[in-house]
Amino acid sequence: MLKKMVIPFCLVASLTFGITAYAAPHPSSSAFDNKIVKRIKVDNIYNMVKELSEEPRVAGTKSEHDAVTYIEKKFQSYGYDTERQPFEFYSYSGPTDFSFSVSGFEDTDWELGTFTYGVNGSVTDEIVYAGLGRENDLDEVDLDGKIALIKRGEISFADKVKNAAEAGAKAVVIFNNSSGTINGTLGGPDDSYVPVLALTKSQGEELLDRLQNGEALTATVTVEGAKTKESTSYNVIATKKPDKNKDNGQIIIVGAHHDSVEGAPGANDDASGTATTLELARVMANMPTDTEIRFITFGAEENGLLGSYAYVESMSEEEVENTVGMFQMDMVGSKDAGKLIMYTVDGEKNVVTDLGAAAGSRLSETVNYGREGRSDHVPFAEVGIPAALFIHAPVEPWYHSPEDSIDKISKDKLQEVAEIVGAAVYQIARPDTPALKKAHVAPKPVDYDFEERELE
Repeated sequence: MLKKMVIPFCLVASLTFGITAYAAPHPSSSAFDNKIVKRIKVDNIYNMVKELSEEPRVAGTKSEHDAVTYIEKKFQSYGYDTERQPFEFYSYSGPTDFSFSVSGFEDTDWELGTFTYGVNGSVTDEIVYAGLGRENDLDEVDLDGKIALIKRGEISFADKVKNAAEAGAKAVVIFNNSSGTINGTLGGPDDSYVPVLALTKSQGEELLDRLQNGEALTATVTVEGAKTKESTSYNVIATKKPDKNKDNGQIIIVGAHHDSVEGAPGANDDASGTATTLELARVMANMPTDTEIRFITFGAEENGLLGSYAYVESMSEEEVENTVGMFQMDMVGSKDAGKLIMYTVDGEKNVVTDLGAAAGSRLSETVNYGREGRSDHVPFAEVGIPAALFIHAPVEPWYHSPEDSIDKISKDKLQEVAEIVGAAVYQIARPDTPALKKAHVAPKPVDYDFEERELE
């Protein structure tokens, strides 16, 4: 993959962005922001979330294909030429039967979750606690032939399973570190996986308490009927070309993922980001810009960011060099989630977070930043494109569940994110920037801080 070493100097120098964000004070900034804000219709976003979340949009299925067609037609209705970018991947059908039982817990009704790309099998043996499942957690643990009990956190589900399997475990049980059930993904098929199930936080902790009190527990983990096959998913791309004779050669990407996990309508994850991307495309369709804007919805994010990786791999070296920012919106409408945070892969500020913080300070409140992967900003960051994930944290307790439905969506949060991301993008794209030195009102600094809050 290509590696971009520097941000185009014209953007950095003219915006004067560094460790501090900048926002022009009112009224000048308000005038430009209002070109975006006054055009946003939150009911449009809400109604599109409702349409998209009528059923799960699992990558590679007819429902995802229907969603792609819907998104494509929306972009086209705003006047865009669109591209549907196909890519092959391994899709997954969840198990038809799965169960968990433990000696001494015969009357317990286990609240179980499964993992995309989990494998079939039935194992009966002793349960052994393996911490977070990191390699160093397993150094002094005998997992040979055993069932590993692992707590969620710090490393991916896939790494937990593979580490335990390499240490000899024949099955894995992962319990949550917050309320609710886990319906996660292992990211892709792997021959090294062993059967894995998920437990709630309270039930996992109950098993852990018994183990730490010296009690020996024998369990049976059974997973049957899971299938993996080669399938096709799609990215949908709508491009706004800059005005004639004003093209500065720069590109901005505004994105979200349109797929959801099996069994979840995906209203928040991520119909909310997809619908907000569509509305910003509508708002900006006929606005004067000197920068190319690419509005993209990615497929198969839930399968391991496959769509965004496919898109980045298709970019030319020149496109990578000219892309000055990637704004990813994921889970931006939940009424039960925390506050808006901008996450970067390395936990460092960049042009995108500077613009987002500045826009937030002008429109509502300053948005802080943090460190987090696990969404479609990652492949862009890996080739050196400044990128950030806009998401509310901590996430809602019904994340990746059948309860991720339209009734949990907040119009206020949709409006907030649309305004902040829209204003931040337009800060770059409007014709009199990035030459902010020529603006009528000098920029002023905006302080924003690292946010310790985790997504889960």
